[in-house]
Amino acid sequence: MEIEVYCDESYPDIFSSNSQEARFLVIGSLWLEEKKRKRFKQDINELKNRYKIGGEFKWTKISASRIEFYKEVLNWFYSQGENLRFRCIAVDREKMDLFRFHQNDQELGFYKFYYQTLHHWIHSFNRYFIFCDYKRNRLANRLETLRNCLEKANIYASISNVQSIRSEESVLIQLSDVLTGMAAARLNKRFIRNSDNLINAKEEVTAFFEELLGREIAPTNLHEKKFNVFKINLQGGW
Repeated sequence: MEIEVYCDESYPDIFSSNSQEARFLVIGSLWLEEKKRKRFKQDINELKNRYKIGGEFKWTKISASRIEFYKEVLNWFYSQGENLRFRCIAVDREKMDLFRFHQNDQELGFYKFYYQTLHHWIHSFNRYFIFCDYKRNRLANRLETLRNCLEKANIYASISNVQSIRSEESVLIQLSDVLTGMAAARLNKRFIRNSDNLINAKEEVTAFFEELLGREIAPTNLHEKKFNVFKINLQGGW
């Protein structure tokens, strides 16, 4: 089976920033069979056309005037069942030791967690094509190193490529962005009510999706296939 994976991240510079805006780095991944990609893209583009959404859609663009579009997209994602799956990893900055475990290299640590996001959902005898939202790296070979590590750890699977693409070129990266942003906002408790205690557009969209899931977005077990949230334990233990 040929599988495509579309990845994005929220708060990627969390380990090198002094900002206290967020506690968790979240790296997200959207998984689908290659043969279903064309239909999925057509479905999403039809929704964009229906709601007259020009350009890319993403988490940061959710607004009161576009709530119904984002709800439709999330309802469509949920309706695909396990034909379209999402997995993300949440990394707690307060428990991260860059010096001890990552050679004091924020970029190296970031890609180690990218590896953890992907590795546990790679299965033997499948072929994988992995697409990451474009990110400027200090070392140009980060993605090829990630591909090599994934292939060596999954000797009966084929990791054909790990490459970057710009989000405006892919509606599937854009969907991954929305799902990743939603998970990051919930985990980082980023929803703040105004003085009238009214929810904002992003919180309304998130609440709508949680109704579809039947639960609040929170860490899940490994076997959750539709919307998997892996909160990595950086303290060890069993």
